[in-house]
Amino acid sequence: MNTETIGTYAGTVWVALNATDALGVKQLKKITKLKDKEVFAAIGWLAREGKITIAPDPEDEKEYIISLVQA
Repeated sequence: MNTETIGTYAGTVWVALNATDALGVKQLKKITKLKDKEVFAAIGWLAREGKITIAPDPEDEKEYIISLVQA
């Protein structure tokens, strides 16, 4: 996995998030059809760029909710 590939994954995740209000990591994996490490690399990329927020899921302590930062 290189930075170009991770950037592509980040774009895929961004498109999925842009179509909804917020998604859990499991939902992101299902919608994007990316593997665990690919989704987490994309989340890291988008978080580093300040494009997403990450919050614990109040209904599932093992899950996180990802959403785009509202500009």
